[in-house]
Amino acid sequence: MKKSILSILVSLSFSLPLLSQSNCSKYYPMIEGATFQYTNYGKKGKVDGTATYKVSKVSTVGENTSATMAMALNDKKGKQIYKTDYSFTCTGNMVTVDYKSLLPSSMLEQYKDMEMDISGTDLELPNNLSVGQQLSNANVSMKISMSGISMNTTVDLTNRKVEKKESVTTAAGTFDCFVIYSDNNVKAVMVKQTFPSRVWFAEGVGMIKQESYNKNGKLIGSTQLTAFSK
Repeated sequence: MKKSILSILVSLSFSLPLLSQSNCSKYYPMIEGATFQYTNYGKKGKVDGTATYKVSKVSTVGENTSATMAMALNDKKGKQIYKTDYSFTCTGNMVTVDYKSLLPSSMLEQYKDMEMDISGTDLELPNNLSVGQQLSNANVSMKISMSGISMNTTVDLTNRKVEKKESVTTAAGTFDCFVIYSDNNVKAVMVKQTFPSRVWFAEGVGMIKQESYNKNGKLIGSTQLTAFSK
């Protein structure tokens, strides 16, 4: 169960960088063929796996620009363990990510043959970020039914705020970033925990780095952009 909860936090780091750039999106390149590679690290800094993303399709209808992202998740040995597609939308001054992207891909794969009922509130990121700015909450709930038994999992992102600006260096380069803090509240079966997290965003790229902490503020996992092209 603990591993599943931590995978939720990893999936949160994946959902955000998949946004893109058009006239209405400031922070992400919305270009067909753009690729992102992220490496996940455990609390001791060892590689847990990688995820690669590719913008496979971009379309504009009126003021709405939508993109489809193809994602492949690999374990630490490089073996592909899951792949999926999902979409996001840019309208006006706001990028909106489908709440389903907040669920961990490993969980969706585990329960793919079961009946699932998923609902939630989309994740929003405005173009006009500024230090001290409060951002909207987001959440996703998943109900799994099997042989008359139901299991519920919920993830709530609360207390989202732009904490500071900071320069960050990864294997992909050095980037000037806004740092967004949030509390990730997870309820799964008998488990109820809160994992604070921080995400570093750079204009024209998206997420550069993500860190998750335990209730005492100790780092328990991180994700970094390790390759990027557009």
